[in-house]
Amino acid sequence: MTFKIFKRSIIAILFLIMLSNSTLRAQEVGLSFSYFLPKNGYFSTPISPFSIRGLGVELNRYFALQTGASLYRMSGLNVKDIDDFETKDAILGPNFTLLVPVELVLQFVGNTQEFRIKGGGFGFYGFDNKLNYGNLDKAIRKYEGWDVANSNFDYKHGIGLGYYFGAEYIVYVTRQWGLSLEANYFIGDADLGMNGSYTGGSQGGSLTTKTVDYEDSKVDFTGLEISIGILITQ
Repeated sequence: MTFKIFKRSIIAILFLIMLSNSTLRAQEVGLSFSYFLPKNGYFSTPISPFSIRGLGVELNRYFALQTGASLYRMSGLNVKDIDDFETKDAILGPNFTLLVPVELVLQFVGNTQEFRIKGGGFGFYGFDNKLNYGNLDKAIRKYEGWDVANSNFDYKHGIGLGYYFGAEYIVYVTRQWGLSLEANYFIGDADLGMNGSYTGGSQGGSLTTKTVDYEDSKVDFTGLEISIGILITQ
């Protein structure tokens, strides 16, 4: 089973479970400030109304299914699976990214505190995308051994999928609301399909233009999400 099929299988199974249990009691709603620290990217910030999490159902005292959504202003994400070269610099960004998780939660409930271990699948989509040509041209210069390079690419951000795992600690101030601290690690990608050309050369030499098609290139959505929020119980 390939990694892509594995990711899609996780999300499909979780969605089917949620649909089959749609009549169960809603658990709670969470509104949080969520921040994403991508691998080989730049620190990303939330967009108002920040992040809504904790929408879901309780299966029993110990297990729950949850979903939600977060809207991020991504400062910069890495692009992987470029045929000719790899770089640890951010290639895509800034952009806006919508993130939708579906998770199975194992919860340990006390009188005023709660600890949750969670994991599942997620989907994401980036829009208003831009390429960081400064970092892209830098990677091309290093790969070609040139002094100068100037590139021009087309691309199309596809719907991304992945999986994640994390934990959440909650302190209930009253029976109606509590404070939460959560951390999740995401591993996923989305097709980007970069294609175009670049021109460059060494100082004192002639310029060369190359046409390339990086059809396998992908947005690398790997990183740590940290959330501080408020939970409102139903």
